Amino acid sequence: MFSRLRQLLRAAPQPPLAAIPVGQRVYAIGDIHGRADLFSALMDAIDADDAARGAAQTAVILLGDLIDRGPDSAGVIRMARAWEKKRTVRILMGNHEEMFLGALEQEETMRHFLRFGGREMLLSYPLDPMAYTRAELAEVAGLARKVIPAADIAFIRGFEDWVQIGDYLFVHAGIRPGMAIEDQRQSDLRWIREAFLDHTESFGTTVVHGHTIFDSPQVRHNRIGIDTGAYRSGRLTALGLEGTNRWLLTAVAEDGAVRVQTEE
Repeated sequence: MFSRLRQLLRAAPQPPLAAIPVGQRVYAIGDIHGRADLFSALMDAIDADDAARGAAQTAVILLGDLIDRGPDSAGVIRMARAWEKKRTVRILMGNHEEMFLGALEQEETMRHFLRFGGREMLLSYPLDPMAYTRAELAEVAGLARKVIPAADIAFIRGFEDWVQIGDYLFVHAGIRPGMAIEDQRQSDLRWIREAFLDHTESFGTTVVHGHTIFDSPQVRHNRIGIDTGAYRSGRLTALGLEGTNRWLLTAVAEDGAVRVQTEE
């Protein structure tokens, strides 16, 4: 009976696999959170992997939350800006970038920003730790503007809300089920969790996202989550896509060194 059931399941029509348009290749990188060491290793690995796979119109998508929590947000921003000059790199606005920009204008947002990793970002720039410690909350935004280049702030302001390529939709946090992408609220694209993660039906596209940490990439029929908690786990993951093929590259920090694993 079980053998017959397996035969019927194999014969049943399967939904078509999500695909990237012919001639294109995409790499999506999960939340970096100030881990410049992992990001640098993954950049090199992607450049080498892309070259080895042959000619293609390649795009790299950073899924947001480049900053905060880890030790070198300034380094991550510097490397992302330089990489963008060498290849097609598109960067999404994460909730931490949203908090950073808001913290420059609003004191209460600054309070939350500092509590959730903003202190680490500010100190990755040439900010005197003693000056930071002595500063009142109302003074921190002024200190930030003095040490963070205006070009870095403008760069972050230019991050996108979503990118769609072929059958894949790339967002930071997720989408609200049942709503067209054009109608999605920025707050959901940057902050949503349960309503998106718990949805078991199709979104009409395969959503690639970060924001919610998993021990390893989560591959579901309707979404792929690749935030592997770089700032605390020492693992930064990228998803490669070409045609209907998928593969993973993960930068892993161990014993004072960083290595990159590839999983087809």
